[in-house]
Amino acid sequence: MSYVTITTWEIADGVDYHISLRAIEEKRLPALKGFGASRITVIRTSERTSAAITVWPDKATRDAAELKIDEVRRSVHTEDKTRMTGEMKGEIVADV
Repeated sequence: MSYVTITTWEIADGVDYHISLRAIEEKRLPALKGFGASRITVIRTSERTSAAITVWPDKATRDAAELKIDEVRRSVHTEDKTRMTGEMKGEIVADV
């Protein structure tokens, strides 16, 4: 069964959202795909916040990528000027 993570993010005060998004698109999203994610959707939720919905083939794939994801988050934090504000994860139990 597919597995999903939903993370919420906030960009630093005074940072242009589009510049931050470009860094995310260039580094974070390709890294997640490279770790096995099937799909990543980024939603702008306010002037300074976003949510990322990442779909994985299964929990095992996401679990195997955990350490690599943490490394990417730490390494690009200074480039895209974001901080993670929350995370939820779990198996998809219904989908239409």
